[in-house]
Amino acid sequence: MAQRYAVVGLGGRSNMYIDALVGSHREYGQLVAFCDVNETRMEYYNRMIAARPGAGPVATYTPDRFEAMLDEQKVDRVVVTSIDRTHHRYIIRAMDVGRDVITEKPMTVDERKCEAIFDAIERTGRELRVTFNYRYAPRATKVKQLLVDGVIGDVVSVHFEWLLDTKHGADYFRRWHRDKRNSGGLMVHKATHHFDLINWYLSSRPERVFGIGKLAYYGRENAEERGIGRFYDRATGNPAADGDPFALDLSKDQRLNELYLKAEHEDGYHRDQSVFGDGISIEDDMAVLVGYENGVTMSYHLTAYSPWEGLRMAINGSEGRIEFEVQERPYVSGTVNDPNQPKVGNASEAASVEPVRILLRKLWQPPIEIAVDESGEGGHGGGDVRLLNDLFKGVSDDPLGHAADHRAGAASILTGIAANRSFETRNVVFVRDLFRYW
Repeated sequence: MAQRYAVVGLGGRSNMYIDALVGSHREYGQLVAFCDVNETRMEYYNRMIAARPGAGPVATYTPDRFEAMLDEQKVDRVVVTSIDRTHHRYIIRAMDVGRDVITEKPMTVDERKCEAIFDAIERTGRELRVTFNYRYAPRATKVKQLLVDGVIGDVVSVHFEWLLDTKHGADYFRRWHRDKRNSGGLMVHKATHHFDLINWYLSSRPERVFGIGKLAYYGRENAEERGIGRFYDRATGNPAADGDPFALDLSKDQRLNELYLKAEHEDGYHRDQSVFGDGISIEDDMAVLVGYENGVTMSYHLTAYSPWEGLRMAINGSEGRIEFEVQERPYVSGTVNDPNQPKVGNASEAASVEPVRILLRKLWQPPIEIAVDESGEGGHGGGDVRLLNDLFKGVSDDPLGHAADHRAGAASILTGIAANRSFETRNVVFVRDLFRYW
């Protein structure tokens, strides 16, 4: 019998799970309820569901009736896609009444909330899955397989650069993520993907972390210093934002209009704030050194204002080196509403072609380019589809350990949490000093 699911938090990330449960994976799971602070968003998704053949609207609940929803709708598993700082609340509340949970990354935003989740798991024995879709992409899996096969011998060090461009990267500075209390900053919200990949590749955990982070590009003060940017509270319907390549007009994107602009009257949330406004407490340029328990070291850099988007990674071993590059978007035109540029928030963006190069450089041998089959459909290089299969169909054969639990969720965010602490203190931070379950 298919399990019964409820989705909590109906922002952009919820769409993947909703679409799967009413479409491609409906025989494995039944979507029976939504829970959100905003009725307009729940109504929007119910209209989308009703338009699907054989589907109908599901019950809707506000957060104060969360437990009632689980009981009345006989929910088996909860999918948490709410704002990051609230993940722990729904995870713990669900477990305390006997439900298993699937949560979007990051699992939570700080070490105290992380400990509270571990307390709940220890107390209830329930299961938590954390959705690291990057692990599942064929390109990432290929690198893991090469390491498992020992093609470069013992891994010694990693250099990892992730570039967010002035379209995607800028988006974190106009929405709720711009407040570190909500997201843990990009070290937690975004870099959790990257830190998880390295933990998975190395089969190890971070031991100590040192980092330097700053707000170097976005924010009012930076714009004033460089004489760039336009100053306005929000872009939609604002003449001051006309022609600004950083402006996001919600009224010009049907989905964003329905999910956010038409929902503002309920919660007052503005999805289209200026990236050069006040109130930004996260960094946009971050450099981190990590020492792992197995002795490997990593140098990591995240830039959120790059001309292009993607990653460059080099893994150095005793017998050679793996170089891994993914180009997710080659450039940003800077033209508002350019039809050749994917729209922010448009699901089709994730399905765009992403050039990938994996180069194996063995000592004393010419380099070999490793082929990667990325012919499959779905976002994040095909990772989303494979992740959904594991979540809803069940894990049948997982020799590389793609499926991530609460321990993997903690290991990824604690790298970022330690980096945030290092930004503040200018000291090396030992993870064991942050987290009593380490």
